[in-house]
Amino acid sequence: MKNILVLCTGNSCRSQLAEGYLRHFAEGKANIYSAGIETHGVNPKAVQVMAEDHIDISAHTSNHVDEYLSISFDAVITVCDNANEACPYFPGKVERFHQNFPDPAKATGTAEEVMDEFRRVRDLIKVYSADFVSKHINQKI
Repeated sequence: MKNILVLCTGNSCRSQLAEGYLRHFAEGKANIYSAGIETHGVNPKAVQVMAEDHIDISAHTSNHVDEYLSISFDAVITVCDNANEACPYFPGKVERFHQNFPDPAKATGTAEEVMDEFRRVRDLIKVYSADFVSKHINQKI
């Protein structure tokens, strides 16, 4: 089974959303992990917007990338520029993918405007994740 790591700065929003969607779309065909180059805890708004789309990430934890250095990954997906620049070296034949998504945790405005930004980023990550699974998990990485 393929091992896929989603990497972000704090493993609180974007990587958590991507982990949830990649697991959903992969339907058990890959082991999906997420981590950060730091750990900030899972953002409750990320849990909320995923629940709105019927995906439960409430049991996810915020993990540091160093926790996974012993795993042989087939692919590492960085979902923010900071993580892409700070991504550690993974030995072996690891394919790297990068897609910078806006950080919804930095959204400002009313409570509804902030949630709208979380939903917007969630939807971007959903499309990316579905496409990734179609091209790289259902196919050979």
